[in-house]
Amino acid sequence: MLSNLRICAVSHQTISSVHINNICCYKVRASLKRLKPHVPLGRNYSSLPGLIGNDIKSLHSIINPPIAKIRNIGIMAHIDAGKTTTTERILYYSGYTRSLGDVDDGDTVTDFMAQERERGITIQSAAVTFDWKGYRVNLIDTPGHVDFTLEVERCLRVLDGAVAIFDASAGVEAQTLTVWRQADKHNIPRICFLNKMDKTGASFKYAVESIREKLKAKPLLLQLPIGEAKTFKGVVDVVTKEKLLWNSNSNDGKDFERKPLLEMSDPELLKETTEARNALIEQVADLDDEFADLVLEEFSENFDLLPAEKLQTAIHRVTLAQTAVPVLCGSALKNKGIQPLLDAVTVYLPSPEERNYEFLERISRLLLPFADQHVEIPSLTAGNIALTVGLKHTATGDTIVSSKSSALAAARRAEREGEKKHRQNNEAERVLLAGVEIPEPVFFCTIEPPSVSKQPDLEHALKCLQREDPSLKVRLDPDSGQTVLCGMGELHIEIIHDRIKREYGLETYLGPLQVAYRETILNSVRATDTLDRTLGDKRHLVTVEVEARPIETSSVTPVIEYAESISEGLLKVSKEAIESGIHSACLQGPLLGSPVQDVAITLYSLTVHPGTSTTMISACVSRCVQKALKKADKQVLEPLMNLEVTVARDYLSPVLADLAQRRGNIQEIQTRQDNKVVIGFVPLADIMGYSTVLRTLTSGSATFALELSTYQAMNSQDQNTLLNRRSGLT
Repeated sequence: MLSNLRICAVSHQTISSVHINNICCYKVRASLKRLKPHVPLGRNYSSLPGLIGNDIKSLHSIINPPIAKIRNIGIMAHIDAGKTTTTERILYYSGYTRSLGDVDDGDTVTDFMAQERERGITIQSAAVTFDWKGYRVNLIDTPGHVDFTLEVERCLRVLDGAVAIFDASAGVEAQTLTVWRQADKHNIPRICFLNKMDKTGASFKYAVESIREKLKAKPLLLQLPIGEAKTFKGVVDVVTKEKLLWNSNSNDGKDFERKPLLEMSDPELLKETTEARNALIEQVADLDDEFADLVLEEFSENFDLLPAEKLQTAIHRVTLAQTAVPVLCGSALKNKGIQPLLDAVTVYLPSPEERNYEFLERISRLLLPFADQHVEIPSLTAGNIALTVGLKHTATGDTIVSSKSSALAAARRAEREGEKKHRQNNEAERVLLAGVEIPEPVFFCTIEPPSVSKQPDLEHALKCLQREDPSLKVRLDPDSGQTVLCGMGELHIEIIHDRIKREYGLETYLGPLQVAYRETILNSVRATDTLDRTLGDKRHLVTVEVEARPIETSSVTPVIEYAESISEGLLKVSKEAIESGIHSACLQGPLLGSPVQDVAITLYSLTVHPGTSTTMISACVSRCVQKALKKADKQVLEPLMNLEVTVARDYLSPVLADLAQRRGNIQEIQTRQDNKVVIGFVPLADIMGYSTVLRTLTSGSATFALELSTYQAMNSQDQNTLLNRRSGLT
C-alpha cells in the first residue's frame, strides 16, 4: 500500500511541454489496515471511471478525458455542515461506490484516517476521481474545523471551482466566513448548496439572506425547496420550471421523478417558480451584458420563451466572473438533491481551460486518486489532478520542476507574457506562485519519547509530519533541551500526538498545554556590544550599536533598517549574518521567552576586525539586540480569539455569565431561528477546555467556533499574575 503520496495538478497551457504543480503536498495515507477491529473496513467499490465490469471502455478516456469535460472541485464548509456526507452521496450516485457510507458509522470513503472515523470529523483532505454524465470530476473533501484551516488553503490554490455547503438551519457560520475568504483569495468560482433542509429549524429564506448579508455575495436562486424541515420532499428547478420529487419508499435516493410544473396540478408552486425565474433572468441580465442584449432583443415580451440552455450558459459566465453564486438546496443525509447538485457542478463550474494559471510544472510517475485506492497511469494531460510518489525532500507549498533550466524557461515565458500585458517584472529568474499562508500556532507543549533511545525516531516522525503539515511547528527549548510542539489548537496537537502513536509506533508523553504568548516593547532604546574572542591564532572582534523601537503596524518578524553610516561594502558581506542575528534575538523575548513582534531594529554602527567570521558577527548582533530588548519597557501580548456560541434561548444567561468570568467581550447577540448566537472576543488562555464547560452548562445542546483574531496587550495586573506564575511565585 502506498503511504507517501503527493497530490498534483496539471495546469492548462497552450504549449507542448506540460508541467505539474505540487499544490497540496499532503499525504493521502491509505491506512485502513491499521484501523481498530471494530471499525467497518469493507466497502463495495464500483468500477473505476471508464470501466464497465472488467472491460476497459477506453483507456484514453480514463487517463486523458477531453479538457472541457474535466471539473476540479473542492467541498468546503463550516464543521458539521455535511461536507463528507454530501461527498459520500456524490460517490454513490456517480457509481463510484455500491453502498452508502455514514460519518457516524465511520465507513465513509474520504474519511479514511483512524482519527477521522473515530471522531466523525475530517482532518486531512482526500481526493477522489469519478465520472458523471460524460464528465470527469476530481473532487477534494476538505476539513471544516478551524485547527485544520491550512488543509483548505492548500487545496483551494489548485482547484478550478468549489461547492460551499451550508447548514440550512444555521446559514453562514464562523468557519464558513474563513473558507469563503480563502476562496476569494484564490479567485475560485463556487456554487452554494443549502444542506439539511430536512432539519428542524431549516429555513431556505434565512440561509439565502445570510449569504447575501454576511458573505456580501449575490445569490442566484436556481432551486426552491418543496417543504422545509419535516415536510421537505424535493426541489423545484427554477431554470426549467420542473419539480423533482424523491421516492419516499426509496432508501438510497436513487429514484426520483422530474415533472414539469402545470397550472392544473401545481398552480401556487408554478406561480412562485415563474416569479423566481423572472427575477433570476433580470438578475443575470444585470450582471452579464451579452445575456442582457439577448433578453432585450428577443425575449423582453415574454421571459417564458427564453430557453433554459441560454439561461444556463449565462449563469455559467456569471459564476466564472464571480459576480454571483448559484444556490441549490437538499438533504445529503436523506439522499435528496445530490444529483441536481452534480449536474450544476458540470454546467456552472469551470473546466481547467476556463481558468488562467500563470505557472508551468513537470513531473514523472503519476497515479489517479480514488481515496484509499490508486491506479498508476503513464501520462496525464493538462487540467487533471493526479498523485505522485517518492518525493522525499518536498514539503507542502513546494513547486516541482524537472530541472532548473525548465523553471528559468517558465520564468522567461511568464516575463514575456507580462510584458505583453504591460506589467512590471524585475525578477526574471523567479517564478512566483500562489503561496500557502501558514497561520501562526497559538498553543504549545513539550513532547518526550518513552526513552532516550527513541529520540531519533521521534525526531523522524515530527520531521515527516511537519513536511506534510506546515502549521505544525517543532522547536527545541534552549534552556531545558526539551522538544516543543506548537500547533493551531487543542485538537490539532491531540491529533498529532495520536498519529505519532498509530503511524510511527511511539508512545510519547505530552506536557501541559500552554498558550503561545508574544512580547513587544513600549519605547525606543539603544544598546552597544562588543565581542572579542581569539580562536587558535585568529582574533574575532565585532562592535555593534543598535536601536530597538516599537512600530504601530503589526509585524510578526522584526523590521530591519540600516543607518546611512553603514558602508555598502561591509553590508554586502555581512548583511545575511546581521539579519540572522536579529531574527535569532527576537525569537525569545526577555519576559517569557516568547517571540518578539511589532518591533523595528536599526543598525547604527558595525565595526568588524579583518578576518572575523560571519558567525561571530551574527552572535554579537544577536546579543546586542537582546540587551536592547531587556533595557526597554516590555509588554506581554496574548492571543485574542473570535468566539461564536450558538445556544438555545433558555441557556443564554448562564453562557453569558460564564464568558464574563473568562474576560469575554461580547460584541453582539444575534437571533438564528430558535437559537441565540453570541459573538465576541475572548483571550485564548481563558477559553481552554471550554467545550466541556459549555456542554455542562447547556446539557450538550450548544456549539461554538473559535478563530484567532489578533494579539492584544495584557493589562498590568494580568501580566504580573502570569509572570509570577511562570516564575513559580504563585
